[in-house]
Amino acid sequence: MSGARPHLGHHDTDLAATGNLPLIATRSGCVFHPLCGVIGVGEGHAARKGARRMAPNFIIGGAPKCGTTTLHQVLDQHPDIWVARNEVYHFDADDPVAHGDFLKIEQGELCWRDPNDPQVRAWYDARFADAPEGALIGEDTTTYLMSAVAPARIKAANPEVKLIFMLRDPVKRAFSQYWHLLRSGRTSDSFEKTLTRHPSILLGSTYAPALREFRDVFGPEQVHVVIFEDFNANRQAVLDGVTAFLGVSDLVRDDMPAWHNRTKYPAQMKTLLRLNRVGRVLVRARYARHLGQDRKLSARLAHAAYRRWFGFVSRRVLTEDQPPSPMRAKTRAYLCQHLSDRNAGLSALIDKDLSRVWPGFSQ
Repeated sequence: MSGARPHLGHHDTDLAATGNLPLIATRSGCVFHPLCGVIGVGEGHAARKGARRMAPNFIIGGAPKCGTTTLHQVLDQHPDIWVARNEVYHFDADDPVAHGDFLKIEQGELCWRDPNDPQVRAWYDARFADAPEGALIGEDTTTYLMSAVAPARIKAANPEVKLIFMLRDPVKRAFSQYWHLLRSGRTSDSFEKTLTRHPSILLGSTYAPALREFRDVFGPEQVHVVIFEDFNANRQAVLDGVTAFLGVSDLVRDDMPAWHNRTKYPAQMKTLLRLNRVGRVLVRARYARHLGQDRKLSARLAHAAYRRWFGFVSRRVLTEDQPPSPMRAKTRAYLCQHLSDRNAGLSALIDKDLSRVWPGFSQ
């Protein structure tokens, strides 16, 4: 393997709430930990080499902070649908923009997770091994839309897969991602400074070029777009469109959840920024352990320290439903112009005038 053993987790996983999670053995014989990934590939997997490979029938491919977790949870309640737990991050795991945390340097050498590595592919297949016979299988990896390498890789591995993309007002989505980075300890800077240091924020709100590439690679009939604001306004109608696209019966939910994975905010911004100056050091330990890159005692202790820090921040600091301050007007004006230009032609591409939905959007 080119890098560390693959992970199973999700960027949004609340590590403070995981406790002592058990090892899980799938029918394929792969044994993995819900946070640390594959521990081993057993004899059961070898015995299944000649069996039918389980692969997703559909992928929720992006974008982050656009309601994808809610869609995942709702679809997973359909009697004919089974969605793999958490996000997978397989076809873009070596993308340094989407997943800079996944790469590591050891003794001067770059280590990464190679999607073509047989062990990594075995791990990926094992993610779907427990799907019930006959179920429509789903994968949720919201960073595929921002990865230039993902479309061709997915096509080569699974040419018939259907793709669902959720898009949100790009300015609001960028601001939401900033708060996610703050929440997870990956920045201790203002929104303006973070924009200059985390290119994934702007890339995550750049929908048009990537969406155009996916449509070119797979054909428009295999790509379905959901607008986050439409989903909030009429969830049942949007869900009916998704199930029709997937070819399954309607799922009527009177008790449909309002919003999964909702961001919580600090009451005092300065407190969180100070805490993150410590937390950003611990985050590196989180991802080294999270990806299984370092099993030494020091790494385990650092990972435990991060969990304690994250739990403290989540319980004591992130207590509010609204951000402590709005986006600066000058920053909003910049993002409205820049992200409109980055998404040139998007309204025509999906046949919907997005300027009526997203204030300040001109494309």
